[in-house]
Amino acid sequence: MDSEDLSIIAPMYNEQEVIEVFFSEIFKVLNKLKEYSFEIICVNDGSTDDTLRILKEFAQKDKRIKIISFSRNFGKEKAMYAALEACCGKAAVIIDVDLQDPAELIVEFINKWKEGYDNVYGVRSDRQTDTFLKRVTANYFYDLVNKISDSPIHKNTGDFRLIDRKIIDGIKQIHDKKLFMKYIFNWPGYKSVGIEYVRQKRAAGKTKFNYWKLWNFALDGISSSSTLPLRIWTYLGMVIAFISFVYGGYIVFRTVIHGVDVPGYASTFIAVLFFGGVQLICLGVIGEYLGRLLEETRNRPLYIVGEKINF
Repeated sequence: MDSEDLSIIAPMYNEQEVIEVFFSEIFKVLNKLKEYSFEIICVNDGSTDDTLRILKEFAQKDKRIKIISFSRNFGKEKAMYAALEACCGKAAVIIDVDLQDPAELIVEFINKWKEGYDNVYGVRSDRQTDTFLKRVTANYFYDLVNKISDSPIHKNTGDFRLIDRKIIDGIKQIHDKKLFMKYIFNWPGYKSVGIEYVRQKRAAGKTKFNYWKLWNFALDGISSSSTLPLRIWTYLGMVIAFISFVYGGYIVFRTVIHGVDVPGYASTFIAVLFFGGVQLICLGVIGEYLGRLLEETRNRPLYIVGEKINF
């Protein structure tokens, strides 16, 4: 495989409105870096609009633009993983095609890379383009994951970053069926540094994420980065069992001393609801991990490529 200096990775799903703007901006930056050879790997994640057709037009004009087109939509995480598997750069830059992450920051990423940093990530110093609810929930999510994870996620970061070939090769050894790339980018370790920037509005088009997708994405992130939620229920079960044992002893003692009281329906009803709810939550957490185990044992491919262009 021929080696390039830089691999620019851009996952795309129904981004026909913004592709032309994206290439215009990215080439402005890359053409300034004359000492670096590069490739741009665009992953068409099963788009249903004209994304693939437009990409093919650009790829026909410039062979440095390479296309991986999935047979259907497999998700952004798997699109990034596919590009990392296929890229041949000494470093890779992951960037969203909507240009909310400024392309000109790539120059600063490269400068830090030349200083010896292997993972140079963008830190969103201002997230006013996100809704208030998204900002608040994101902060809670980062705090929770970092408390339970063995490999913390840098706060207020996304996928926008430069990673060295050492990290790419480490990531390629991971074959999880459920991928949470924010965690995986940091899992191999190595020297890292953040660069702050102000996140912009989308250059064109609409976001493909909604709160339901973000909620499921958060669940994947938590279950991917730690087994602590399972351990919590073990401890909680022990605490509840101990309290129940003490309370049972108290009931026996009170009955022996004072005799049998008239049964209380309200307290019985509350106790049944409480323990029933706890058990259902516990089963839900266990089911989440069992679902992941099922995905692994099926051993299905992460994605299916419909076609590759310019590889």
